Amino acid sequence: MSTFRARRWVALITAALLLGYAAGCGAGDRAADRPGITVVLFGDAEEIAGYRSLVAAFEQAHPDVPVNLSPVATQDDLMARLTTSFAGGQPPDVFLLNYRRYGQFAAQQAIEPAQAYLDRSEALKESDFSPRALDAFRFDGKTLTCLPQNMSSLVVYYNADLFAAAGVPLPKAGWTWDDFLAAGRALTGDGKYGVGVEPSLPRLAPFVWSNRGELVDHPDKPTTLTLTDDPASRAAVDWFLDLQLKHHVVPPDAEEQSESSEARFLRGTLGMYLNSRVAVPTLRTIDGFTWDAAPLPIAPGGVPASILHSDAYCMSAGLPDHDQAWRFIEFAMGGQGQRILAGSGRTVPSRLDVANSPDFLDPQKPPRSSRVYLDAEPHLRATPRTGTWSRVEREAGGLLAEVFYGRIGREEGLRQLEDKLRPLFALPVGAGG
Repeated sequence: MSTFRARRWVALITAALLLGYAAGCGAGDRAADRPGITVVLFGDAEEIAGYRSLVAAFEQAHPDVPVNLSPVATQDDLMARLTTSFAGGQPPDVFLLNYRRYGQFAAQQAIEPAQAYLDRSEALKESDFSPRALDAFRFDGKTLTCLPQNMSSLVVYYNADLFAAAGVPLPKAGWTWDDFLAAGRALTGDGKYGVGVEPSLPRLAPFVWSNRGELVDHPDKPTTLTLTDDPASRAAVDWFLDLQLKHHVVPPDAEEQSESSEARFLRGTLGMYLNSRVAVPTLRTIDGFTWDAAPLPIAPGGVPASILHSDAYCMSAGLPDHDQAWRFIEFAMGGQGQRILAGSGRTVPSRLDVANSPDFLDPQKPPRSSRVYLDAEPHLRATPRTGTWSRVEREAGGLLAEVFYGRIGREEGLRQLEDKLRPLFALPVGAGG
């Protein structure tokens, strides 16, 4: 059986099992036998330490609700864990999932919607949180499916020492694509490169939006990518590809394979590194140079734009009682819970009062310019909330890398990108895994 057909069968089987679970195929009885609640999430060592502190504080405040924290290392590991647990009829009470990945579970009605719980909560209200983050978790466009705990954006981390040595002005709000490229050129040479960026839809999207283009033909019911049909989108795609193919300010394929952009930045041989807040705990280990964060550059005649990076607490549907799960989420999303996680450095709190407090903005902890994430909030955009989007994104990343690193011609690669991905938008619900 081909790889594609095998994956398709796995997706269809998983979809059927998810539907069986959501319909109440005995999973509720098995869940009722477990003491307390199980919380599944992903993160690196520093982040998991923050969640353990959060759980300890919750259990101190709610000694009648023990929490079994079950972390995994990556989002891919998390998706595998969730797929297996749902298929087996024993999903976790609570799980933390990125908005670009929760659609396949929401489409199967495997998530207990959070809206009614938030509406009747005496501790939380919608106005406490970033509206952009909330909207990303309204699967039907109206009802809140999960409650987002962070609201990071894509930013430019930069080595201030390399900028000073090259005589290049430091990045600042309002800088342009031309400023960015000029800096990248000046910082490239003598074994160093100006820019480190992953060739993927989440990295490309903000540049498309800044140039007033669109990723897809319809934000709520997309049927195809529009990276070549829309002139504004195509111009942004070409500018992005030219960073590698024309200007060579990004490490070539072989060098990126031997040393990642993050590792290169940590070593002090990369001027600018594009990532979300997730990079901060690792970047805080740097002691050989000064670094900071800046907003993404703006397209000529364009608008400020960045892509939302947000994870949310979701409750599994079909359980007989969600009271304990909601009590945990309510605590985690309250002031104390959000302050605990802000201390890890990994998250930009979605709770606005904590995001604007010293718990997050402490200038003694790099990046000094942490307000850059808050300033980006009005300009954050989200990718489509569809059941197959995670697969669209994964397949697009592979094809974009082929073009970005010159393994395939630009025109042929972009044609394949849209032709091969178009059928994914029409896949049945549940085939997006």
